[in-house]
Amino acid sequence: MLSGWTLAVALLSRGMPQDAIARVLAVMGMINLGFLLFITLTSNPFIRTLPDFPVDGNDLNPMLQDIGLIFHPPLLYMGYVGFSVAFAFAIASLMTGRLDTAWARWSRPWTTAAWVFLTIGIVLGSAWSYYVLGWGGWWFWDPVENASLMPWLAGTALIHSLAVTEKRGTFKSWTVLLAITAFSLSLLGTFLVRSGVLVSVHSFASDPSRGIFILIFLVIVIGSSLLLYALRGGQVRSRVQNEGWSRESFLLGNNVLLIAAMLVVLLGTLLPLVHKELGLGSISIGAPFFNTMFTWIMAPFALMLGIGPLVRWRRDEPKKLVKRLLVAVVVTLICSIALPLILQDRIEAMAVVGLLMSVWVILLTLMELHERATHRHRFFRGLLHLSRSHWGMVLGHLGVAVTVIGIAFSTQYSVERDVRMKPGDNIDIHNYHFIFRDVQRLTGPNYSGGQAIIDVSHQGKQVAVLHAEKRYYPVAQTMMTEAAISGGFACDLYAALGEEIGDGSWAVRLYYKPFVRWIWFGVSLWLSGVFCVCWIPVTVPVKNISPGRISTDEEKILFIPLVLFLLLAAALLWQLNRNAHGDDPTLLESALVGKPMPVFKLESLQNPGKFYDQTALLNGKPLLLNVWATWCPTCRAEHQYLNTLAEKGIRIVG
Repeated sequence: MLSGWTLAVALLSRGMPQDAIARVLAVMGMINLGFLLFITLTSNPFIRTLPDFPVDGNDLNPMLQDIGLIFHPPLLYMGYVGFSVAFAFAIASLMTGRLDTAWARWSRPWTTAAWVFLTIGIVLGSAWSYYVLGWGGWWFWDPVENASLMPWLAGTALIHSLAVTEKRGTFKSWTVLLAITAFSLSLLGTFLVRSGVLVSVHSFASDPSRGIFILIFLVIVIGSSLLLYALRGGQVRSRVQNEGWSRESFLLGNNVLLIAAMLVVLLGTLLPLVHKELGLGSISIGAPFFNTMFTWIMAPFALMLGIGPLVRWRRDEPKKLVKRLLVAVVVTLICSIALPLILQDRIEAMAVVGLLMSVWVILLTLMELHERATHRHRFFRGLLHLSRSHWGMVLGHLGVAVTVIGIAFSTQYSVERDVRMKPGDNIDIHNYHFIFRDVQRLTGPNYSGGQAIIDVSHQGKQVAVLHAEKRYYPVAQTMMTEAAISGGFACDLYAALGEEIGDGSWAVRLYYKPFVRWIWFGVSLWLSGVFCVCWIPVTVPVKNISPGRISTDEEKILFIPLVLFLLLAAALLWQLNRNAHGDDPTLLESALVGKPMPVFKLESLQNPGKFYDQTALLNGKPLLLNVWATWCPTCRAEHQYLNTLAEKGIRIVG
């Protein structure tokens, strides 16, 4: 893939000056050499098969036997390595100390293409997680997922910063740093995935030797580029000073918030590792932390996202927007409170917060669209005269709002029920009536199992028939859940078949998920907007704004990214060294050693309506409650002790 990107740059950049394209291709060639050495020395794909080839081939993990997984990894990697082009352009500009709007014009299409590939890859992964894994979620905040989100956030900031550099000739030094950051995070993500330094629900082949090689490569490539930035970054800095109330300032503010979000993801991903290395014990950072932090970041982000397009370039007067902003505030407040009551019959605080952001962006985007369309023509005729870049902005911003609506409603108003059902049983969930009809034998090309037939009706009218499956793959000796989903504009009805309990009963998980598909519909609007921008013919004149002089103190600031990166590299090297000496970071200490048994109350699957608390379950005898998963290294380490404990008379509940 990296060779393909290099070839594409060579073929499609013939209009660039020869010395500039030569430097870009040289940088990409060195990156390519590094990855070829990595494959040859540490990850030779033929070692496991040569000289003995399996006659029937190796069976693919049943979890990965899905059309989405055919495209998900390649598209992610296309996005990762695509940022190497923007990185190469940035390094080439630093080598010469010359950066003008032509540089931004040449870099922007490649950055946009990489961002599109990465976006589609992430979206396919989230959709696959939703409809295949059977847990009803679409994002887990797992380190491997975070590894793809970090360069995506940096890439989003880079695209907008390149637009300002191309149009106004400003943000030069900042744009170069973003280009380096986006590719650096792609390499860091590769390291986190392949080195084994972090716990992940995703299973990848990893060992310390690969991690050490990637870390060395990371230090050489990123360390040298940040050093070059520290030495030459001041030479590409523009003299232009941005006014506080201007479109440039709003774009810069949103850039800063996107990078803040990226740093939150980086902190949440690496903090458990750093916390343990400092001798402070093991901690786990999950969805509550990320959701809370992203809410605080998204609120000002949405505020500026709505106002920014209404503000002129260079300088504008705030008083011109007062009337429109007051109208938007009133309508936003009314809609954000009324919509949850109308659609879901109750108000949830976080849903209101999500709607405040979404409705605000939608209203101001439509106001700006109306103002632009009616500037010289009637409204509908004016829409036809809008530029593709403007339509790209409108679709992108509306897509963000639609996605936030989907996230807010699906997370705050989802209903989940784990029930015991046998043929003829029924249950009501949010005005939907589920009837468990039967479980039929199922035989597939490489699996067997059972298929549950569940009828769903609403107000006495049948709206769906769900076919949830439980599959057994004999080659892999693995059980898999195949969820059944009936999707619509307003909600998804979701069923996952669990284990057979006895007397013909099955464990069944049922979901009601409102507006969950709006998440991916919003992303499709983003991509539509990007495609509009990609079709714009390149006619932007070159603006060569002379660089400004910076003080000695400002020069020292340019070294901060390099220092932070070296500290991070040292911490990762320390952990790799501990891994090599047998310290497995994936083994977590028990959080309950020496503490009282947790208080809980559980409903019996065998006797619905009967509840047990911790006292009833103990009955005066020791009891061990063991929670495990196939991907959990700690669980595997504990497993060898369970039989010994059982022989001593300790009851074990798994």
